[in-house]
Order: sequence, then structure tokens, then C-alpha cells
Amino acid sequence: LFKAMEQEQGIASAKKVWESVKYYTVKCAECSKWRLIPSKEKYEEIREKIEEQPFVCETAREWRPEISCKDESDVKQDGTMRWAMDRPRIPQTPSGWQRILRIRAEGGTKFADVYYVAPSNKRLRSMVELHRYIDEHPEYAQEGVSISQFSFQPPVPLDEKYSAKRRSGAYGAIETQNNDSAAPQTQN
Repeated sequence: LFKAMEQEQGIASAKKVWESVKYYTVKCAECSKWRLIPSKEKYEEIREKIEEQPFVCETAREWRPEISCKDESDVKQDGTMRWAMDRPRIPQTPSGWQRILRIRAEGGTKFADVYYVAPSNKRLRSMVELHRYIDEHPEYAQEGVSISQFSFQPPVPLDEKYSAKRRSGAYGAIETQNNDSAAPQTQN
């Protein structure tokens, strides 16, 4: 899996949360070519089920009717972006909520932070905050929102030198703006 999309504002209001992700893409299980995913929502749907339903180029025919494994990759790892692997089975974000990924500065001990923004525009930074918020707002539970629909697991950078600690077990990739001249090392 690979994440990508234009930088966009979180939920409009006084609290602005900017997504670091530029493009959402997924690697075909048959040809290993990257395919751009048209929306964050579609990407989350694919990511949640990627182990049970591996992505293949033909899946992209939903939004690109003529695509096949014979076509060139939609995105190349050329060093202009930072790439990171997302984990599979991260649930789709509940309707009305937003999952935001913010990449940290290079060299830190953590690659990225994950936030959830509630429909009320409250930004939540941890499972503890989320649990407390849902307990204080039972209307979300009545709407079918549960703690199991959230994951604060950040992606893993493909450039092993990006953060001081390298996490293992990644399955997806995320591409973000790379404003420095160092080209990221990528793994396929």
C-alpha cells in the first residue's frame, strides 16, 4: 500500500490540521506497479482489506476502465518524495471523522503522528483521548462509531535513515513532499 494525495486542510474551522500525504497509491500484487488511488476513502477501503483481497491493476478499472498490468506504473520512486509503508487492516475512518497523518522532521525518534478529527472538529491524538471523547459523547456510539474503527499506528518510512528508530512489519507505502535534497532510499 502507498498513501498519497494533495495536501489538504483537515476540517475547516479555527483548528487547522494539514495532511502530510501527497498521493495515495497501492502496489499491484501481480505486476508490482504502483497505481494511484483516486481518493483517501478508496485508499482506506483497500488498505483495510488488502490481506484478504490483494490489490491488482484490474481493481483500478473501477476508476480507470482501460488500466492493466501492461501499463506503466502511475508513480515512480524518484527521490522527490518521502515514501512510507502503511500497515494493512487499519480500519476505514468512520463517516464524518478524519484521519490525519503528519510527518515529523527528519532525524527524530518517531516518523509521523496520527490524529483523528471528530465531526465537532476536536483533534484527538491517542486512543486514551479518543476513548474519553466517545464516552463523553454517547451520540457517536448510537451512530455506530466504536473504538475498534480507529488506529493510531503510523506508517513506517522507507528511508531507514529518516528516523532514529526503524519499525518493522510494514505492508504499504506513503509518499509525502520531500523538501530537502536528500533522496529517500526505497524498498519494494
